[in-house]
Amino acid sequence: MPIAEGDRSRKAAFAIAWLAVALGALAVASLGVGASKMPLGDVITVLLAGPNAKHLPAGDVLIVWQIRMPRMLLGALIGASLATAGVVLQGLFRNPLADPGLVGVSSGAALGAVTMIVLGPGLFAGAFRLFEMFALPVAAFAGGLIATILLYAIATRRGRTSVATMLLAGIALGAFAAAGSGLLIYVASEQQLREITFWSLGALSGASWIKLTVSGPIMLLVLLAAPVLGRGLNAIVLGEAEAFHLGINVQRLKHLAIFLVAGATGAAVAVSGVIGFVGIVVPHLLRFAIGADHRALLPASALLGATLLLLADMFARTIVAPAELPIGIVTAAVGAPFFLGMLLRRRGIVDL
Repeated sequence: MPIAEGDRSRKAAFAIAWLAVALGALAVASLGVGASKMPLGDVITVLLAGPNAKHLPAGDVLIVWQIRMPRMLLGALIGASLATAGVVLQGLFRNPLADPGLVGVSSGAALGAVTMIVLGPGLFAGAFRLFEMFALPVAAFAGGLIATILLYAIATRRGRTSVATMLLAGIALGAFAAAGSGLLIYVASEQQLREITFWSLGALSGASWIKLTVSGPIMLLVLLAAPVLGRGLNAIVLGEAEAFHLGINVQRLKHLAIFLVAGATGAAVAVSGVIGFVGIVVPHLLRFAIGADHRALLPASALLGATLLLLADMFARTIVAPAELPIGIVTAAVGAPFFLGMLLRRRGIVDL
């Protein structure tokens, strides 16, 4: 028996509420995890006392408020942004296999960031030093925007998007971006090489309040604006002509979707490097649970994406402690088998 729309809506609202509670609990718990472990009670005490507490051990206050708090907030925003970008891309392409990391968008954003790292100081000199905090997110956003526009232009013809063309174009764009990054790595200095290594694996180890201040507002703006696309993405699933007859301004929807995907991916890559598979794993898990209504899927994906990335970061910080595993390795280890399973299911090879 099909699930009634009202039942589905209540189920989605219930899931979103629980995801919000789970994210809040995990956010607090993550502040106690790392090379220097802290009991949950101590974490809560430091949080309640504030960043300027004088009556508590200075080391505990420093760890919670200056090291782990910006890392937790940045990780949550990155996970939410990548998951949201995945939902928007899948809705825009009407294809459940679209993901910023798989179709070249993340690679384009990384190329923009690497270009700024290597060429920025020479090309912009004093201006680069003055606006260095903003240069990297802007360059990553530009790279992600160009990659997204190219991908849509190549894969879409007469309002129809070819799955094979999209994936092949994504591979080609990713390869081109990798070639560009490789060329820049070849001419980079030793200091620049150390910075570029950060992009290749994806990590939150460089999180700081400065990076959060620069890239956080961009990701937050994307997360606040994305639900506006919910009704339009629901309509465009039927086809662009059908969406137009339902009163959707299709061109404006596509432009806004591309802009938001580029903003989310570019801001995330600018501060964490390339973290893959979040945008494909999260939406599929939620479609099984709450359905494909983008009005519910977008906020739910943001919450689950943030939760899963915090879990991955906690795992990365503890599995080889006191060293730290790049978080991109963790998400790839989980996401790659999931993606292969999706491909096999679409071909009818296995029944998942």
